Amino acid sequence: MSISTENIRNVVLLGHSGSGKTTLAETMLFEAKAIGRRGSVGAKNTVSDFTNIEQEKGNSIFSTLLHAKWKNSKINIIDTPGSDDFIGEVISSLKVADTALIVINAANGVEVGTEIIWEYVQDYNTPAIFVANHMDQEKANFQSTLDQITARFGSKVLPFQFPYNSGDGFNSIIDALRMVMYVFSPDGGKPEKQTIPESEMGRAQEMHNALVEAAAENDETLMEKFFDAGTLNEDELAKGLTIALASQQIYPVFCCSSENNMGSGRIMGFINDIAPAPSDRPDAILHDGSLIKCDKAGKNVMFIYKTLSEPQIGMVSYFKVYSGKVSPGMELSNVDNRTSERLNQIFETNGKIRSNVDELVAGDIGVTVKLKNTHTNNTLSDKGSDLKIENIKFPEARIRSAIAPPAKGEMEKIMKVLNSLQEEDPTLILEQNAQLKQTILHGQGQLHLDLIKYRMDKVNGLQMNFIKPKIPYRETITRPADESYRHKKQSGGSGQFAEVHLRVEPYFEGMPDPSGLTVRSRDEEELPWGGKFIFYWCIVGGSIDSKYINAIKKGIMQKMEEGPLTGSCCQNIRVSVYDGKMHSVDSNDMAFMIASAQAFKTAFEGAKPQLLEPIYDVEILCNDTIMGDIMGDLQTRRSIIIGMDADGQYQKIKAKVPLAEMYKYSSTLRSLSQGRAKFSRKFAEYQAVGGDIQNKIINENKTEMEMA
Repeated sequence: MSISTENIRNVVLLGHSGSGKTTLAETMLFEAKAIGRRGSVGAKNTVSDFTNIEQEKGNSIFSTLLHAKWKNSKINIIDTPGSDDFIGEVISSLKVADTALIVINAANGVEVGTEIIWEYVQDYNTPAIFVANHMDQEKANFQSTLDQITARFGSKVLPFQFPYNSGDGFNSIIDALRMVMYVFSPDGGKPEKQTIPESEMGRAQEMHNALVEAAAENDETLMEKFFDAGTLNEDELAKGLTIALASQQIYPVFCCSSENNMGSGRIMGFINDIAPAPSDRPDAILHDGSLIKCDKAGKNVMFIYKTLSEPQIGMVSYFKVYSGKVSPGMELSNVDNRTSERLNQIFETNGKIRSNVDELVAGDIGVTVKLKNTHTNNTLSDKGSDLKIENIKFPEARIRSAIAPPAKGEMEKIMKVLNSLQEEDPTLILEQNAQLKQTILHGQGQLHLDLIKYRMDKVNGLQMNFIKPKIPYRETITRPADESYRHKKQSGGSGQFAEVHLRVEPYFEGMPDPSGLTVRSRDEEELPWGGKFIFYWCIVGGSIDSKYINAIKKGIMQKMEEGPLTGSCCQNIRVSVYDGKMHSVDSNDMAFMIASAQAFKTAFEGAKPQLLEPIYDVEILCNDTIMGDIMGDLQTRRSIIIGMDADGQYQKIKAKVPLAEMYKYSSTLRSLSQGRAKFSRKFAEYQAVGGDIQNKIINENKTEMEMA
């Protein structure tokens, strides 16, 4: 029998690498008796992190769906990676979660990974609970961690607990909600309830009063009761806190040692009692901006938030039921591509262990297999329905690398696998760049691309090498130039003849029409590679028939696709054709295409050509202790620092950096910061390359062409 929507809790575990999310998930399952014994990351036997590569690396790489029953509730738990190289796994999990459990290493405090994650928590308006973990570590400091959480995430942060002791002897937690002290045995597990020591009673009572006030503020009836009685009973307190958490008026803070199983059961109880059910959350947004209510009696709508290809199984699809209910044998329509899909089986899952279920209702999360034409971000609905859940918005790629197969015959096989991996992972972008003559893989970081290479080798038995990608330079001109070219060819019978006189000029918005010429027509084109091409027809007296305009324009455009300096695309150029000659018999489109192309090439070379390079806006979030090292490295990359701002306890460095200097920056930043800095980048503009660098690039390109 399925769980009702009101009794479902969907929780995503978030946090910086090393915060202990996977261990906490393992302990939560153990406390709920979903597993009989606790595994460990070191022993490589946790329910989460079950793939070979995760066990080999000792870190979460994929999000893992888990579930446990607690009292009358079903708690779905999604364990996520801590590295932002795998941020796509985090964002897709946040999409379907109703509560974020943000785990913080109390020995390190709020780390940069938490800062990055918080932005996405805010984007999805997800209720959040903070957990100060690793309270058993020697350097654990709850008060410092709480102060950092409050300073970064605001006055809504509200501690519900604090440790009576921390460090090596940690075994006691004072709970200000229930006004009791939990004392754990050395093995952890179910604690003994004791009276709060007199020395801590004042602090506990102050925290309790803050919780009561927070609960009362969100309900008029409770507020009246609070004013009359000065307090609230346990049921009233739970009701008010549920409203406050669901509406993000409070961010509770708990503490625990997931390693020693101290405090995780209390967190599970709080999730069960206070965390919002899917039906308590705002209605889901559809792609057209309308809303859909989480109601098991509504139309059937399920959303695929993650797909993963598994050996011997094929495509595994993870989904959330947003409305209605789904069961095996059901026929649904893929709203994105209008294909029909049959749900042969649906499962609940704990890592790699899947259990068949007869039904999943609105709000629940599950798994199905072998969908034929359905991928991440697709919606399955009743046939004829156009209800489509709003897509997950994934961040832009941050690094790029070109692919080189070990042998020519392997490329087709590699491309087939990469296309499949791209369907699973929308943060992975595969580009076949005709201009650069390279196949380029775009990802979130070096670890991300290394994972792709690992899967290519270990799962598919294919070798793939990464090489430095070429830069998509652009070419333009800096001064006007006039040129003419006569194309004449005789080879028996009809020949070819065309003569074109033209002027090239650098183009900028708002410039006046060409001086000294009579303008007959003007065409403006947005070039597919960026920038503009402006074409003026200034022929007077019919020296060239207007029927050749398109041929002349085509010849110029062909040359612009492969500029004279480096073979890069040309942009922001104005061409005026003002004179020429034709022959009544020998002139044709081909002759004028050749003549205009050669005239343009020669004029371009005489117009002081300029190479342009792509510049990116880069933002780096780091601790102020390593800011100097990071800025020093940026300066070696021809960067321009444009600003520095405080962001919580971190510094945000803003810089403009040439793409040519960004190769392997992810690895460099990780090395400089020991993994405690993050960066993002976004294309900004094309800028002129300096003279010495331009000559170097041109010479390198010339050498490469000669060797090809």
